[in-house]
Amino acid sequence: MKTAIRIILAAIIGLSVPGTRVEAEEVKIAVASNFINANRELARLFEKATGHATRISYGSTGKLYSQIAHGAPFEIFLAADSQRPVMAEEEGLAVPGSRFIYAKGKLVLWSLKPDLFTDADRYLKHGSFDHLALANPKTAPYGLAAEQVMQRMGVLDSLTPKLVRGESIAQAFQFAATGSAELGFVASAQIKEWEGGAGTLWEIPPDYYAPIDQVAVLLKKGEANPAAIAYLEFLRSDTARKVIERYGYGVE
Repeated sequence: MKTAIRIILAAIIGLSVPGTRVEAEEVKIAVASNFINANRELARLFEKATGHATRISYGSTGKLYSQIAHGAPFEIFLAADSQRPVMAEEEGLAVPGSRFIYAKGKLVLWSLKPDLFTDADRYLKHGSFDHLALANPKTAPYGLAAEQVMQRMGVLDSLTPKLVRGESIAQAFQFAATGSAELGFVASAQIKEWEGGAGTLWEIPPDYYAPIDQVAVLLKKGEANPAAIAYLEFLRSDTARKVIERYGYGVE
């Protein structure tokens, strides 16, 4: 499957033809907000290696998809789920066969306060806090995963009045990192990037929520842009995979 995708991408712009010279171009990328810092480093490495430029917009996966559906000029979509890239392909917005998993997300429960809890299950069931942050489950895959965790634990109904929903996982993390919420469901990658101290962390078992397969797809607006093709190829490289793993994600 991976080889087939590479062949499709290469065929679009003739990368397999020896001696082909590709002029420097700019690629417009829509990126799920949990992947902000990792993608910033990837973009720098890509620009240095290829001479191409990147223009990047960040937001929740749902909102980015809505923008794409309404004609936004993005050429690549790095979603935080697999559902919306599939939808983009089905709606004729993406190049068939160009989808692949670029990262596997990990959800954690985190608080700025050290030693806030030792048993997350007991702490959530007791509910001795005022605010619990999460991303909007309707637009952000990490928010949906947080809901699934609470449903599995049997605490969703009791905690609903305490939930503070951010527009994206980035905003949910901001609520927790500033103390606006005592704790929050955030991405593991955000904790690895944060320099404010350890706090209290629960690494949620992966079987508590559906896999967060973050999928990249080439959009129709980018199929003739060599920079878009090159970025997706770079995203699959060993260099990119090492960066992605360092930021706390799994890779295939």
